[in-house]
Amino acid sequence: MISLFTLTCVAQQVQTWSGELSLGANKLNISFNIKTLADNQQVCTMDIPEQGAKDFPVQLVKNDADSLIVAMPALQANYKGHKVSSESIKGYFTQIGYTFSLDLTPRKITLNRPQTPTPPFAYKTQEVTFLSPKNNATLAGTLTYPIHYNEQNAHSTPVVLMVTGSGAQNRDEEVFDHKLFLVIADHLAKNGIASLRYDDRGFAASTGNIEGTTDDNLADAEAGIQYLRDLKQFGKVGVIGHSEGGTIAFLLGAKHSVDFLISLAGAAAKGVDLLVGQNKAILALQGIPQEMANDYANVLKEIFEDRIKGIPVTDSAQYVARLCQSMQINLSAVLMANLEQCISSGGQWMDYFLAYDPSVAIRQITCPVMAVNGTLDVQVLAQDNLPVIQQHLPASKKHLIKEYEALNHFLQHCTPATTLNYGQIEETISPEVLSDMVTWIQTIK
Repeated sequence: MISLFTLTCVAQQVQTWSGELSLGANKLNISFNIKTLADNQQVCTMDIPEQGAKDFPVQLVKNDADSLIVAMPALQANYKGHKVSSESIKGYFTQIGYTFSLDLTPRKITLNRPQTPTPPFAYKTQEVTFLSPKNNATLAGTLTYPIHYNEQNAHSTPVVLMVTGSGAQNRDEEVFDHKLFLVIADHLAKNGIASLRYDDRGFAASTGNIEGTTDDNLADAEAGIQYLRDLKQFGKVGVIGHSEGGTIAFLLGAKHSVDFLISLAGAAAKGVDLLVGQNKAILALQGIPQEMANDYANVLKEIFEDRIKGIPVTDSAQYVARLCQSMQINLSAVLMANLEQCISSGGQWMDYFLAYDPSVAIRQITCPVMAVNGTLDVQVLAQDNLPVIQQHLPASKKHLIKEYEALNHFLQHCTPATTLNYGQIEETISPEVLSDMVTWIQTIK
């Protein structure tokens, strides 16, 4: 995903030109938003909804009656178009030597998200804040009460805290125009379950330092759980975590902070093993021969193991070349460059994640657990994670460990070819998963 930096300005006028870029079996919608400022200067941003890019700043080289030229140095790309009329631009998008036809018309792209709820809602919501003492952060969120909630049924009403995956995200865990946590909160509210979802620290309406590790994110979640208990408005207090949030759910369970937990594609395997398996699966999905994907994964594991040990690397290219030579592995220049990036990318969050072993926490959990994965998840592989949970989780008839056929990391229905096309898939989350969560919570409340 592209890291976005919002360009703040006072705009008098915004014109959006959009078109569809065909990349073989895949298609991307691209929009250029041209903003005219108060001093008549123009600036431009780009949206690629299917890749989660919004208001990405680009350089407006030329925009007149005849042409539109946009440069994207960070992406090594540009667009050059000829204005056929006020309603049509014929042009080409070029990136790293590859050129694609891209015709534009004056319109805004709206992706179809049929599951996203829209107001008015049949239930009450409340904007709230709570303090995360460890991180000195004020976290802003939305508390959603279920339909027919009142003081008489308050103490029999379960409530869940929702914890997002890695990276800074808003309370809806909004990615690729999908609002996963909003969809879940809506479904829970319609079925008698309250929820609290919040903006990650230092993002959207929440304050605090955006940097941190899984341990810092755990502290924020603990503060949210304590806030819900202090309200004394609900019965049992649980957590629903997605991806890294699912791992945090296991940690909350190990600390006996929650009455029940749901892990949606949460990592249970050791961080280094999870990421090596993830990389191997994605390479295979992209058509890399299995033997080469295995070789790449073997070198990557050595890099990560050295990183865990804190072994310094002064020349990344020489270091990777030496590893490949010692392991008698030959890789393409592109794969070698990828390995070089893995030596130090991700900062302190990655250092923590690589070394962390969630199975230690899973062995200490005593509350009911629902843990799910999709068979087509290539970010947290079901075959590498669900067995770890089943092996280490203390036995209980209340647990539900389930693998869903043909679901990806966001628990969307997909095919092997579309498993990573999160933005192009209209479904936000499988209705079966939503239904199973409600049924399971109702059985343990």
